[in-house]
Amino acid sequence: MGDPSLRKSSALKRLRNQLKKKNESLADHFNFKMFVTFHFKEKKKNSAVFEVEEVLPVMTNNYEDCIKEGAKNEAYSEESSKELIDKDIVQFHGPRWQPLRRDLVGCTTDVDYFLWPRNDIEKIECSLFSKWKEESGPYRKIETAFEFLHTDIEKQAVYLLTRKDETGLIISNPEQNVFLFIDRLNLQTRKNMVTILKLASICIYLPQDQLMCWGTETMDRTLDALLGS
Repeated sequence: MGDPSLRKSSALKRLRNQLKKKNESLADHFNFKMFVTFHFKEKKKNSAVFEVEEVLPVMTNNYEDCIKEGAKNEAYSEESSKELIDKDIVQFHGPRWQPLRRDLVGCTTDVDYFLWPRNDIEKIECSLFSKWKEESGPYRKIETAFEFLHTDIEKQAVYLLTRKDETGLIISNPEQNVFLFIDRLNLQTRKNMVTILKLASICIYLPQDQLMCWGTETMDRTLDALLGS
């Protein structure tokens, strides 16, 4: 028997070569779902869970011909060019969402969530699910951690306060696989002007070769666990 991981790698490479000839990416052949969960420091407080209305996958590094040409021109080595090609990244954008609460019939809205200043949030967690477009089975969870600790938001808040722009501000977690699009608002209170930061959109990054890294967890099971059932 051959090594299963080698068989999977070979099959994925053949599929990518076929997709390249059709000018397609592997992500084009999947449907995606995403949860965004706000975990609170107070463990008795229920997490706030949202489902992204439509997950928008976008390729960022799909430039294999340009990369190979750069290697031929000795801009970098053959080894580094292969590394660049193998790291094709898919962005998954979530601009709209709806709350998932059993006591609330959610309506879809633009992403809008108060992030700072506050000290009750522990972390933001994204859960990504997928299945082949022709598949009728359940959505399965991709086994990659997408987390953004609130302490990392606080560290970058000072930087955001110095920016001239009030919208389209972007911060990332240390792993650089979760990106938050932030709006800065200045609110006048009775005593003074208060600046707040709110989440306006969210994006996660995943290498294309990890699109099929599924575990046993399904979308329904994950939701049950998040909602505490």
